[in-house]
Amino acid sequence: MTIADSNRLTSPTRLEGKYSGMVVCWILGLGSLVSWNSMLTIGDYYYELFPKYHPSRVLTIVYQPFALATMAILAYNEARIDTRKRNLSGFTLFFLSTFALLVLDLATSGGGGLGNYIGICAIVAAFGVADAFVEGGMVGDLSFMSPEFIQSYLAGLAASGALTSALRLVTKAAFERASNGLRKGVMLFLAISTFFELLCILLYMFIFPKLPIVKYYRKKAAAEGSKTVAADLAAAGIQTQAVERADNNAKQLERLSNKQLFFQNIDYLLDMYLIYVLTLSIFPGFLYENTGSHKLGSWYALVLIAVYNMFDLIARYIPLIEKIKLKSRKGLMIATLSRFLLIPCFYFTAKYGDQGWMIMLVAVLGLTNGYLTVCVVSVAPQGYKGPEQNALGNLLVLCLLAGLFSGVALDWLWIIGNGKF
Repeated sequence: MTIADSNRLTSPTRLEGKYSGMVVCWILGLGSLVSWNSMLTIGDYYYELFPKYHPSRVLTIVYQPFALATMAILAYNEARIDTRKRNLSGFTLFFLSTFALLVLDLATSGGGGLGNYIGICAIVAAFGVADAFVEGGMVGDLSFMSPEFIQSYLAGLAASGALTSALRLVTKAAFERASNGLRKGVMLFLAISTFFELLCILLYMFIFPKLPIVKYYRKKAAAEGSKTVAADLAAAGIQTQAVERADNNAKQLERLSNKQLFFQNIDYLLDMYLIYVLTLSIFPGFLYENTGSHKLGSWYALVLIAVYNMFDLIARYIPLIEKIKLKSRKGLMIATLSRFLLIPCFYFTAKYGDQGWMIMLVAVLGLTNGYLTVCVVSVAPQGYKGPEQNALGNLLVLCLLAGLFSGVALDWLWIIGNGKF
């Protein structure tokens, strides 16, 4: 089977496989961050093993440079990188790294020490590389498909945090009174995360490329000049050579360069950067180390993390209601900048407020993060051709990761300023 000239590709009258695709995208989003969110959520375990090494902050700052540097390379070369190989490589690396984390803990019998800590840091660095492969590849790939696909994927990213938080609370409660219960809960937790990564490999390899709606959008992207979808189309039994023969008009295959896309969408890219600068300057380090002691005791940080993840997930479904979806470029920028008012709010609440006010602030942080992320990522690619949407999706993820890295670095100011460093 070969694809036809792009001029003959018309929108399908029935979008077969749309809802199946949304479910698969949600699971793939879950798998894109479940390993990293597992690391964040078992922070209480690592604080017990490495109390002097600031694990939530150190592991986060190890993760981000590898994710950012890898993403920068991939974004620069995205037009020449096969999306199927990229995403499968990323999910496979996630699977192997999560399994390695489990093996390392078993091999060391849950021991502390610098050597074990360095090993965990190396695995976290691998998580960063895998994140850049998967998140940029998936957002770029879904940017030229149905808007519901990218919304489902982003919701899956948030669901990974909510799910890991819920599982962590359950495992902590189940093993709290058992001998060595904290470690047993973590082992079960990591085993579940490893399973989800394997599931993502199988879904992306065998199910997603064969959905009719996915084949349609990828054929359309190939007809518009995209070279990144060839392997996925081949996996679905579709050959793309006919496009080059049928389309002799070079202008039809012209696309805006990454530089042109960057300057045309600089406000969207800045929005994405600033959203995550603010979020990561507070989450998770500040919530683990700067919120003081309260009635919830050792549960307090876990509850705060769970509240953030739950409201981040809820917020990613709000833009499905078109009437309250923010599409104005100016409106998105104003909303993004307004979030920085949360910094003094968190500072004074940690110093003078009780746990109820802190939980409310964390809920607001999660709501604004999830809502604005979906609005920016779903609105920005509209109006471009498939290859341009893929490139812009990669640029948005690059700015997201740059924001994460900057936010993690700024997060250290909370403890430096308190003289705890």
